[in-house]
Amino acid sequence: MAELQISTHAPGRAAQVRAGFVAMMPLWLGAAPFGVIYAVSALAAGLSPAQTVAMSLLVFAGASQFTAVGMFAAAAAPVTIVVTTLIVNARHLLLAASLSPYLRRSGLWARLGLAAQLTDESYAIGVREFLGGRGSAAYQFGANISMYFVWQCSTLAGVLLGRVLPDPAAYGLDLVFPLTFIGLLVPLLRKRDSQVVAGVAAALTLLGALWLPGSWYILLAGVVASAVGALLRRRGEA
Repeated sequence: MAELQISTHAPGRAAQVRAGFVAMMPLWLGAAPFGVIYAVSALAAGLSPAQTVAMSLLVFAGASQFTAVGMFAAAAAPVTIVVTTLIVNARHLLLAASLSPYLRRSGLWARLGLAAQLTDESYAIGVREFLGGRGSAAYQFGANISMYFVWQCSTLAGVLLGRVLPDPAAYGLDLVFPLTFIGLLVPLLRKRDSQVVAGVAAALTLLGALWLPGSWYILLAGVVASAVGALLRRRGEA
C-alpha cells in the first residue's frame, strides 16, 4: 500500500479512500449479477473453479473475461483469445489517459496501481469527483478497490452457488450494469464537444454491433470518436 502512496495513515486519505469505496456500493447491484453470470459461464465452458476465480483476481475485466470464456468454449487458439481480449480491453487506454492530468502529482507506482484496477464504473465515479474539484488519487483508489471487492465476491458466489441460483439474466439484472454506467456518464457531458464525441461513439458502436463481426467495433468507435473530439478541441483553441 505504501508503494501506491495512498497510505491510510496520512491525514484525510483514509477518509477519501473510504468515501470512494462507499460511493461505488450502489453499483454493486449491477456488478454482482455480472460476476455470478461470468462464473457460471466459465464453469460451463470447461474452466475449473480455481481457474475461474484466478481470472477474476488477475484479469479483473468483465468484458474481456466474458470474451475469453466464450472463445475458450469454442476451442479458439490461446493466441487468438489473448489478442482478442486485449482489443476488447483497449478502451482502458483511453480511460487511463483521461485521468492522467489529474494524477500528475502521484508517483509512478500510484498511477500504475490505479490504472491496473480501473474499471468503467470506478472511472465514472472518480472523474465525476475530479471534474467537481473534489477528486484525489485516494478517492479513486477506494472506488477501484470497491469494485474489485464485489467482483471477487460475486465470482466466488457464482462458483459456489451457481447451480442453485436462478440465472440473473432471466430477470434482466445483466442490464443494470451498463445502464448504470450510462446514467453516470450523461451528467458529465457538459460541453458540446463532449456531447458530440459521445454521440459519435454511440452511433458507431450501434452500427458496428449490427454490421461488424466480433468486438472490433468497440475499439474502432472509441478511436474515431476520440479523434473527432481532438479535432473539435483543436478548432476551439484555434
